[in-house]
This record gives sequence, C-alpha cells and structure tokens, in this order.
Amino acid sequence: MTIGIDEAVLVAQLADSAFPSGAFTFSWGLEGLVEDGLLASRAALADVVEEQIALRWTGMDRPLLARAHRAGNLPELLAADRAAEAATAAAALRAGSRRAGRRLLGAFAEHGSEAILAYRDAIRDAEEGGHLPVVQGLVFREAGLGLEAALVVSGWTAASGLVSAALRLGVVGHRDAQEILHAARPLIAEAAAAPVHPDESPWSFTPVIDIALARAAGRPGRMFAT
Repeated sequence: MTIGIDEAVLVAQLADSAFPSGAFTFSWGLEGLVEDGLLASRAALADVVEEQIALRWTGMDRPLLARAHRAGNLPELLAADRAAEAATAAAALRAGSRRAGRRLLGAFAEHGSEAILAYRDAIRDAEEGGHLPVVQGLVFREAGLGLEAALVVSGWTAASGLVSAALRLGVVGHRDAQEILHAARPLIAEAAAAPVHPDESPWSFTPVIDIALARAAGRPGRMFAT
C-alpha cells in the first residue's frame, strides 16, 4: 500500500487515541475477563489482542467496513448494518458497536458530507443502525481514506482500544502495552492488505469474550460500558 502525505497525516489523526470517537468507554469484554481472573498478565493480554484481531476484527469488522466503504447508496449502508446486527451474537457487543459507531458518526456529522448526513438521518430511530465498522467505512471514505488505509485505522484502533482498556484496568504498564501493539502490527497489516470480496460474510469466534461479557452485564461498579 502506498499513500500520499495528506492521507498518511489523516491516518495518524484518526488512529490517535485522543480522537473523539468515544471508544475509551468500551473494554470489549476485557473488564469481564479481569473480574473473572482470566486476564492478569502481559502474556494473557497479548493472547487476547491476537485473538480479537485474528478471530473477530479480521472476520467481522474488516468485511463490514469494506462493504460500507464501497457502498454506492444508502440502502447498501443499511444492509451492512443489518449484516453486522445479525452476525454479532453477544447482545453487549451489538449495543457497544452501535454506541461506538454513533459516537464516531457524531464526530464527523458537523462537517459531514451529504452521504454522512443522509446515513445519520436514516439510522436516527433505527435500533440496529450505526454499527462501528459500518460507520468507519463511510466516514473514513468521506474523509479521504482509501480502503486499505481505512482498514489500517480500524485494525489499529481495535488493538489499541483493547490495550488502553487493559492499562486502565491495571493489567499491564505502558511499556508492555507498546510491545503488545508492536506484535499486533503484522496481523493488522496482513489483514488490511488482503483482498476483501464484496460478498464476504462477516464472522467471528471469540466465545470466551462473549461469555465474559454476559457474566459482567449485571455486575455493579463497572468501569466500562462493555
């Protein structure tokens, strides 16, 4: 993948943890794993990050983002949202994906294109609308990112979001966090560079995370929304 300076700067901005996407309120199941005593070391976190990139982001977010990035009209975007809703088994992940997606959409809405504004209006009252990878595909495209660059941002923020949550939960320190992210880079790069077929169906297989999310749902004093 070769990108220009302007696109590279945009990638840096969108992948920055300070970008107001609202993702800092989600641990994507890590909090439940910590509470259950299943995540207490750097090695355990590295395994979770690798699993989430290989067995969730690559199969779920990646094809959904690509579908939205390629969408030529509103019905195609809404169809991608319905696919995301149907393919996400855990209710907490469905809700978290929609909340994170709508927050990211809000960050672009004020200066958004007609396509962004039309999509925002269409999902305003749609319970299943606004899933994160679908919003990423739309807003990153409208911001000027090609598909591969958009996938890089999505994959990187997925990994960095997990590591950031682990930092806040006290699982690892900053040095270990950066080494885990360094190890995740080849996985993200390989998946971002691989072709995505237009009809590729989303899939994931992360049963431990799904169970941790279900167990954490009713616990008081939670730090994260998921």
